[in-house]
Amino acid sequence: MQQALTLSERLIAVLGARLGLRFFRRRDMLETLDAPAHGHEAPPGLLEAARGAGPDLLARLCTTRDGLSDDEAATVRAHVGPNEVEHEKPLPWWRHLINCYRNPFNLLLTALAAVSYATDDTEGTIIIASMVIISTVLRFVQEARSNKAAEKLKAMVSTTASVLRRGPLTQGVAEPENVRRLGRMGREIALADLVPGDIVLLAAGDMIPADVRILTAKDLFVSQSALTGEALPVEKFAHPCESGGSNPLAYDNLAFMGTNVVSGSATAVVVATGGRTFFGSLAQRVSAQQPSVTSFQQGVNRVSWVLIRFMLVMTPIVLLINGFTKHDWLEASLFALSVAVGLTPEMLPMIVTATLAKGAVVLSRKKVIVKRLDAIQNFGAMDVLCTDKTGTLTQDKICLERHTDVWGNFSEDVLEYAYLNSFYQTGLKNLLDVAVLDHAELHQRLDVVNRYRKIDEIPFDFQRRRMSVVVSENGDHHELICKGAVEEVMAVCNRVQHGANVEPLTPDVLAQLRRVTAHLNAEGLRVVAVATRHLPPVRERYSIADESELILVGYIAFLDPPKESTAPALKALASAGVDVKVLTGDNDLVTAKVCREVGLPVTACVLGDDIEAMSDTELAGIVERANVFAKLTPAHKERLVRMLRANGHVVGFMGDGINDAPALRAADIGISVDTAVDIAKEAADLILLEKSLMVLEQGVVEGRRTFANMLKYIKMTASSNFGNVFSVLIASAFLPFLPMLPLQLLTQNLLYDLSQTTIPFDHVDAEQLTKPQQWNPSDLSRFMVFFGPISSIFDVLTFVAMWHLFGANSAEHQTLFQSGWFVEGLLSQTLIVHLIRTRRLPFIQSRAAWPLLLMTGAVMLIGIMLPMSPFAETFKMQALPLAYFPMLAAILLAYAVLTQWMKGVFARRFGWQ
Repeated sequence: MQQALTLSERLIAVLGARLGLRFFRRRDMLETLDAPAHGHEAPPGLLEAARGAGPDLLARLCTTRDGLSDDEAATVRAHVGPNEVEHEKPLPWWRHLINCYRNPFNLLLTALAAVSYATDDTEGTIIIASMVIISTVLRFVQEARSNKAAEKLKAMVSTTASVLRRGPLTQGVAEPENVRRLGRMGREIALADLVPGDIVLLAAGDMIPADVRILTAKDLFVSQSALTGEALPVEKFAHPCESGGSNPLAYDNLAFMGTNVVSGSATAVVVATGGRTFFGSLAQRVSAQQPSVTSFQQGVNRVSWVLIRFMLVMTPIVLLINGFTKHDWLEASLFALSVAVGLTPEMLPMIVTATLAKGAVVLSRKKVIVKRLDAIQNFGAMDVLCTDKTGTLTQDKICLERHTDVWGNFSEDVLEYAYLNSFYQTGLKNLLDVAVLDHAELHQRLDVVNRYRKIDEIPFDFQRRRMSVVVSENGDHHELICKGAVEEVMAVCNRVQHGANVEPLTPDVLAQLRRVTAHLNAEGLRVVAVATRHLPPVRERYSIADESELILVGYIAFLDPPKESTAPALKALASAGVDVKVLTGDNDLVTAKVCREVGLPVTACVLGDDIEAMSDTELAGIVERANVFAKLTPAHKERLVRMLRANGHVVGFMGDGINDAPALRAADIGISVDTAVDIAKEAADLILLEKSLMVLEQGVVEGRRTFANMLKYIKMTASSNFGNVFSVLIASAFLPFLPMLPLQLLTQNLLYDLSQTTIPFDHVDAEQLTKPQQWNPSDLSRFMVFFGPISSIFDVLTFVAMWHLFGANSAEHQTLFQSGWFVEGLLSQTLIVHLIRTRRLPFIQSRAAWPLLLMTGAVMLIGIMLPMSPFAETFKMQALPLAYFPMLAAILLAYAVLTQWMKGVFARRFGWQ
C-alpha cells in the first residue's frame, strides 16, 4: 500500500499544476478500494455506494458526471490494477509444466519406471523416463505456443466499454450538436482499462464491465442469471436504496460485472473492478473447481480408458505365460512391464493438444477466432447451421429505399418523423437507424437545434419490437414518435394519417394497409412503421403505457441486397453435408425473397406465432422439414436450436445480436462476429472476423481436418497395440526365450511414438472432409480387433523365418531372433501410420505431409541401422544377415497389400471415418 501511495505522490508532483488537490482526496478513496472481498461478503464500498446519494458517491470516488481524465484514471489503475479477474491470468510456467505431466498415461509410466528402477533395470528406467519427458515437454511446448497464439487472437476480438473521459476528446473540441444536446460523449476503451470512478454508458446488448452504481436509468432491465440463476431480467433504478441488507444483489441500483443489459439505457459510475467486484469474489471461491467436462473430452477419456483397460487385462496374461514357460519371473516381470508401457498411448494428450492448437491457428488465418479449443471438434461435427438473415445472407449495408405514407405514396413527412426518432434515441442503434441518419440534410432543414428539444424516450425491447422518443417542438406541445415492426406499431394505433386528415383505423382500412406492406415486402424491402401522438406539455417522464392511441403516418422501407458470396457458400455448405436453416425476426415475405435470390430453396416457412402454439412433438417434426423460420423472438430461436439437438443433430448457431444470445448458448457451437454486441461474443465459441458463410464453410472444413488427424493417431495406436500384444502372446507361448528383451521393446515403443508426433501436420483426404464427423469411441474396439491381428500374421511369419531360415531357434541365438523381430516390428508399426492414415492407396493416391514423411522415414532408418551400429551391443542386438532384408521387404509388401484390401472390406461394411 505504501509503495502505491508513493507512486501516486510522485505523479502528484508532476501533474499537480494541472490536476490540483483532487489527487490528495483520491488517497482516501484508494485506501477504501485496497482490500478485496472475502467469502460471501459484499466488496468494500459496494453497499455504501447503493445506499448513498449520487453526488455524495461521486465525491467519494473523486469523479464527476463527466467522468475522470485520462491522467486520473491512469493513477487509479496504477494502484488498483487492471479490471481483470485474477483466475483468468495464465498459469506460471512451472504450474503449466506440472499440468502437462499430470495425466493418466504419464502417471502410469512413472509408476512403471519406479518398478523398473526397483528391479535394477537401469536402461528400462531411462527409456521409460525419456518417454515421459518427451511427452510432457512436447505438450508443454505445444500448449505454450497455442496459448501465446491465443493471446494474439484475443487481441483481435476486443470487448470494450463506453465511458466518459474528460480529456483531449472532450476538452477544447467542438462537439457534434446531437452530442451536446444529450450531454454525453462516450469513448470506447478496453474493459481492462476501467477504474473506479469511471462513468460508463450502458445500452441494450452491453456487458456490465464492472460493479457499478446506476446514476440515470431509462427502462433498464439487466439479466443477472450468470450470478443468481434467475431467468427473468431485473429492472434497475437510479435512486438511493436503503433496504437490502448485506446482500448486494438485493439492491436495485447496483449492476454487477458479468451480467448484461437486456433493454433500456443508463449511465453508471464504476465502484469496483477486477478481483474486488462481486463476480471477482465469487471467482476466487470457485477457481479451484474444475470446469465441466465437454462431450469431446468425454470421448477422449473413454478412448483412453479403453486402451488402459486393455493394458490392465493383457499385461498380467503376458506375465503369467512368460513366467510359467521361461521359469524366470524377474525377466518375465520386466517384459510384462515393457508390454504395459507399449500399450500406453502416452502421446495422446500431446497429439490432441497439438492438433487442436494447430487447428486454432489455421482457423485464425481464415478469419475464425477460436475461444475454446474443444469447439473445433464440434465445428467439424456440425450438420445443421442456423443463421440469421441480415448481414449473413445479405450485405449488411442497409440503405433507405423508400419513405411512404400508409397507402404507399412518397412522403417527406414520414422521413422527418423517422429522422427525429433515430436522432434522439440513445439505446441500441441498429443499421436501420444508421441508414435514416445518413440523410444529414434533414438536420438543417428541420432546424433540429432550434425547433426541437428531447423530453424523454421509451427504449426498444424485443417483446414490443418498437421504440419511441418524445420531443417538444418550439416548446408548445410534446410529440411522441414511435417506429418499429409493422404489426407491433399497428397494434397500438387507432387512427391513420390520410393526407391532411386523420381517419379511424377500421378493420377494412387495416386490411388495405396490410396489402400495402405485403407488396413492399414482396419486393424484398424491410418495412418499418412510423406513428405519432400529440401530447400536452405537462410532464417530463413517459412510459410504455403512453404508446397507445397512436396515429399511423407511414412506412420507411429498407433494402439489404444479398451478398454475391452467399450462393456459392450455401452450395459449398450443402456439399459438405451441412443443412442451413434461416432463423430471423424479420418478415417472412422478405426472408423468402432473399432466400430465393441466394439459391436457398424454401422447403417450408414457419412463423413465430405458429411455433408458440406447437407442442414439442409437433415442433420436432417441423424443424426437420422447414428451413426458414421468421418473425421469431429470442425464446423461439433458443427452442428451435434445442429441438434440433434433441433430434440428434450437432447444431451451430450464428448470430450477433442480443436476441441471439440464448440460442448461442443453447447450440453445440455458438458462432458470432467481432462486430457483435458484447453478450453475443461472450456466449459464442467461435468469433468470425468477417460475417460470411464462405468463411464459415472454410472453418467447417478445417474443423474436420483437425478431427481427422486426431482420429488417425487413435486408430494407429489402438490397432498397433492390439496386434503387438497378440504377437507377444503367441511368441511367449511357443518360444523358449523372450521374443524381445524389455530394453528392446521399450526402445521400439519410444521410436514408434516419435514417428507419430508430426501427425497434427498431416494432410487429410478430400472425401474425409465432405461430411460431418462425430466422436464415436464405440467404433474403436471394432477397428482395433479388425486391423490389429493383421500385423500379428506377419509377425508370426517373421518368427517362422527367423527360427527355420536363419537358425535363431535356441537361447544361444536369441539375440538374432530378437534383432530380426525388432526391425520387422518397428517397420511394420511405422508403415501402419501411412496405411491407416488414408482410405486410399498410400504414397500414390494419398501422400502424407512432408513432416510425417521425414519423421517416419528417419525412424525406419534408425530401426534398420541400430542392430548394425556401435550401439548394438548396448541394446543386446546383432547385425542381421543380408538375406534377411529381401525377406523383410516381402513381408512388409504383403502386409501393406493385405491391409489395403482389408481397408476396403472394413469401409464397405462399417464406413471409413
